[in-house]
Amino acid sequence: MAISVFDLFKIGIGPSSSHTVGPMRAAYDFVQALREKGLLERVARIEVKLFGSLSATGKGHATDLAVIMGLMGERPDRIDPAIVAPCIEELLEASTLMLDGRLAIPFLWSRDMQWHDECLPYHPNAMTLVAHGHAETLWSNTYYSIGGGFVIDEVQAERGELDQDDTVLPYDFSSAAELMALCRMHDMRISELMLENEKAWRSEQEVRDGLWQIWQAMQACVQRGLEQEGVLPGGLNVKRRAASLHRRLLATRDDQSLIASTFGAMDWVNVFALAVNEENAAGGRMVTAPTNGAAGIIPAVLHYYMKFQPGACERNVVDFLLAAAAVGILCKKNASISGAEVGCQGEVGSACAMAAAGLAEVMGGSVAQVENAAEIGLEHNLGLTCDPVGGLVQVPCIERNAIASVKAINAAQMSLRGDGEHFISLDKAIRTMRDTGRDMQDKYKETSRGGLAVNAIEC
Repeated sequence: MAISVFDLFKIGIGPSSSHTVGPMRAAYDFVQALREKGLLERVARIEVKLFGSLSATGKGHATDLAVIMGLMGERPDRIDPAIVAPCIEELLEASTLMLDGRLAIPFLWSRDMQWHDECLPYHPNAMTLVAHGHAETLWSNTYYSIGGGFVIDEVQAERGELDQDDTVLPYDFSSAAELMALCRMHDMRISELMLENEKAWRSEQEVRDGLWQIWQAMQACVQRGLEQEGVLPGGLNVKRRAASLHRRLLATRDDQSLIASTFGAMDWVNVFALAVNEENAAGGRMVTAPTNGAAGIIPAVLHYYMKFQPGACERNVVDFLLAAAAVGILCKKNASISGAEVGCQGEVGSACAMAAAGLAEVMGGSVAQVENAAEIGLEHNLGLTCDPVGGLVQVPCIERNAIASVKAINAAQMSLRGDGEHFISLDKAIRTMRDTGRDMQDKYKETSRGGLAVNAIEC
């Protein structure tokens, strides 16, 4: 299995990579498969069946809306978030779904959008789509949204595949130990090795241009988040804070307290992270990095570097994202980046490790120091549960991104102050994340049935 940097960093829509981006992509793929099979024009009805975690928190994560938009021919990387609400309202009024954006078929929400507590065998995030003709079932398929917008179907799941890309890479690695050994053997930095691997798919210039576009999308998301105010949708009445905090920072009005005067740059890190995750919670356009729930961490740390590092340039952005992606690949291959599978340690923990590695890389860290930074970032998120209040990606998710962003910077700094030698390896930390995820009760893995999700409502 080959994973590209562009698999981990994808332009999409909020509020969730596994519950929104993945299901939309799956529904879009289902429609394309119907077309390829010559069945699309014969469809008279579509059934949507959501299982496990997609059912438990799907309403708060807009899973149902995402599936509908995918069936209407929309893709998460291209959709304009502004069209979702009016399209859904029109469907509900007319009880008609515009399949592929052009074929009108009946769709009764109470009948055709089904929620099942049952978990299917291969992953907690499962959905089955069934296309009916006028007198028979035309075709059905089950999809698993395995985190970060990655989707596999029933056949791939049975084969144990995480993705369908079998590209042969010049420097393939499945562990941090292998990655570091390859870097030392070929006298390359982690970002350099990653770039060589990316050239198996596209030219170097295309890689650089693509990553610059990802950075521009991250910047645009932050900017929108800094401009928007009001209350986030969903019913918790959570107020946006990024805009008001940004205004205070621009006015340089602080209380001259110890923290404000000596830790002031962290205010910027906080505001960058809050801006992204508030925008994500509102269903806006953002970059999955590596998931939506943890999408504010890498942009916040990269914004921090670009704002405060003299001479920071486009090359640094590319190196940062490439090194970060190397760690994300390791987390995905050897554990998970899915909150439904291993809890929030798989989302925020992985993103924190990725951001720490990216920052250490552009700060001139050695291969060992970059690995150490990632390990520190991940180790101190181990055991982090996924317990979104109300099934919404708001509490504690938004603040959690800000905290982890600061943690990533500290992890990079600690590693750069050392020589790269440390007791726990990144591989062991990732393996522990996998094992800890298995040990968590299901109520702590994106179900909203435990932790803060329960206590916040009871209080």
